[in-house]
Amino acid sequence: MMNRHYYSTTWMALCMVALGFGMTACQSRHTLTQTIYESPSRFVRLEVDHTVGGGHSHPTNVTTAEMAAVLGGIIINEPVKLVPSLPFFGKDEEPPRHPAFTAAEIGFFAPLLTQGLKTASPEQVVTFYQSIQQTAVIRRVTSGGVFLDGDELHIIVSNYRSQTHYSSDPGTADTHDDRFMPLRSITPVQAKLDFEPAAALVPSQSGSFFSRLFRPDRPELVVRLSLVRAGLPEKNRPPTNTSQPPTGKP
Repeated sequence: MMNRHYYSTTWMALCMVALGFGMTACQSRHTLTQTIYESPSRFVRLEVDHTVGGGHSHPTNVTTAEMAAVLGGIIINEPVKLVPSLPFFGKDEEPPRHPAFTAAEIGFFAPLLTQGLKTASPEQVVTFYQSIQQTAVIRRVTSGGVFLDGDELHIIVSNYRSQTHYSSDPGTADTHDDRFMPLRSITPVQAKLDFEPAAALVPSQSGSFFSRLFRPDRPELVVRLSLVRAGLPEKNRPPTNTSQPPTGKP
């Protein structure tokens, strides 16, 4: 009886280990399909990533003004530090709650992400990446991706000014190429994402234990594009399709 219990327990443990390896392998599967823009420090690409899935509403005509409004509405909530950082150690002189993207970053990425959504297939995700050199050996990376499902625009911010070559264990180094997988988090995510206006934000669905077990835990916002569009000035809204009688000579 004891041997049977031992073998059963061992078999279950081996299955869980295999399942963990399988999930890790699935999460690392992605395919670069097209580059919209690329430089040594920035890129916007179309990729197929199996952790995100397919069947998205692409290609789609999201305007640059709508994308700029979405990027401008993303808010970062940094954890409050008990001991403030020294000026030369801090990332920026910013309050714990602040916009994720600067005006210059929005002006750069909004038209490129818009172009990506107009080009992307239903199986692709539009990924973005930015690297800023902080010291001779340390860079700060912001990366993620966007995709549209119906009226819901998903924004993944996998990294927000994440330090490269992060190591959770002393004496080890992360040799992962951060440009290769922009949807992978380099460091443990500490900041929380929020959106303004809050009415446009789709509440997150926790789901059951098993659904959360097989769903990647990623920093993601889901925004109703129609509500973002409604908040734009009239001149920045896309034209409404109306039926017009054909014109021509009688």
